[in-house]
Amino acid sequence: MNAPVETPLLGRPLLEMRQVTQTYSLARPTLLGTRPSLTVLDHIDFDVRPGEAVGLVGESGSGKTTLTRILTGMEKPREGHVFYNGADIWDGDGERWRTFRRSVQVVMQNPRSSLDPRMRIGVSLLEPLRSLKIEGDHATRVFEVLDQVGLSRQALERYPHEFSGGQLQRIAIARALMPGPKVLIADEPVSALDVSIQAQVLNLLKDLVNNLGLSLVFIAHDLSVVAYTTSRVSVMSAGKIVEVGKPMDLFVRPQAEATRNLVGAILTVESGLAGNALA
Repeated sequence: MNAPVETPLLGRPLLEMRQVTQTYSLARPTLLGTRPSLTVLDHIDFDVRPGEAVGLVGESGSGKTTLTRILTGMEKPREGHVFYNGADIWDGDGERWRTFRRSVQVVMQNPRSSLDPRMRIGVSLLEPLRSLKIEGDHATRVFEVLDQVGLSRQALERYPHEFSGGQLQRIAIARALMPGPKVLIADEPVSALDVSIQAQVLNLLKDLVNNLGLSLVFIAHDLSVVAYTTSRVSVMSAGKIVEVGKPMDLFVRPQAEATRNLVGAILTVESGLAGNALA
């Protein structure tokens, strides 16, 4: 039932940004003054390969949200290119865009914001298939995805307010999986959850990468959480990628000041999620 997508080019990134710059115009300081601009992303290179889990970490205001919007096609960059499977998503026909939309899905920080409180979960799960005009056995696909995220079929008849935060995030992940994506972008998916529930959601994401061959882009401000889930991490600061490396290398030998600050914010690596991952 999964939507057909192009076969990834072996050895090449599946989703990538090359020399992406994004600027926004600001209000004029005076009536006849020059309109100033703000550079939020400055010549960014970022990519994820088939079946790879990569992290993007940075403090608030570093540009992570804008990068996410461009990586998912919600914004067009002022300069640079975004490629899916080797093709520029902004330089093609409608079929290329539809393939990209089906193939790249996002899970947001607050699952309640992506679920209509008046809509039963079963109807919410069908929405991506309807909006993307994906045909097939929708009921079978719903049951398949519920199994993948560890939810029972009884969830389909319930409403969002009947679930805990962790269950809602599983539902949000299930909704993102419905079109059969190749890339899952998780934007701060556990920052609003209790630590014990965080571990469950992080383990689910790791299982999805391993079992489904998904590519995962995990975006967060907490280096320990990103390290638990990914094998390669990019550190952002002031709109730039300032360091890229394996999680353990970033913990032990941070080079950039922004990375050292993130490591310093983790009081005890051994007692947190990162301690379990990096031991």
